[in-house]
Amino acid sequence: MHGVIAGTDLLRKVGLGESVNIGAKVVIVGGGNVAIDCARSCWRLGAQEVEVLYRRTRSEMPAWDIEVAEAEAEGVKFSFLAAPVRFLGENGRLTHMEVLRMELGDPDESGRRRPVPIEGSEQRVAVDTVIAAIGQAPERFNLESLSLETNRWGMITTDPPTLATSRPGVFAGGDCTLGAASFVEAVGQGRQAAESIHSYLEYGG
Repeated sequence: MHGVIAGTDLLRKVGLGESVNIGAKVVIVGGGNVAIDCARSCWRLGAQEVEVLYRRTRSEMPAWDIEVAEAEAEGVKFSFLAAPVRFLGENGRLTHMEVLRMELGDPDESGRRRPVPIEGSEQRVAVDTVIAAIGQAPERFNLESLSLETNRWGMITTDPPTLATSRPGVFAGGDCTLGAASFVEAVGQGRQAAESIHSYLEYGG
């Protein structure tokens, strides 16, 4: 459906200077640093109203506090204990989003209290664009097929200065080494790895 895009796609287009039409009202679904990056980018793209929708509370957001505070200072709105149920549109174009209110239940495997839907609390909200910035993770199957050394959390272990892995000639960075982190950190490690790869190819490791 036109009007529903992934947060990483939005940030990629913004970074490449591509034209992005997001309309007047934008809702970002998620609570991490990517969600905040998307929200602040949408202000700069000319959105009149930007709202971050998160299914838990402010204290449980994985985004950095400073990022959240700066987004609020810019005018980004936050709606906590809320989650999208479905997207509605006309002629293949998004017009509304149905939102369900949540309450916190027992802790889940992450140690955070699990959000539980409140029956009958659905609300329909008019929106031009919804940006999905919810949790993403590396494909574990692909990582395992490379036979690289990993830590107890399943992340690839690297040499910090070079980002070299346990396999000669293979370098790694981003979420597959850091876990869930920011877009900026992943880009920074990409540049760091590129320098290491250049040195490896030029001087033979």
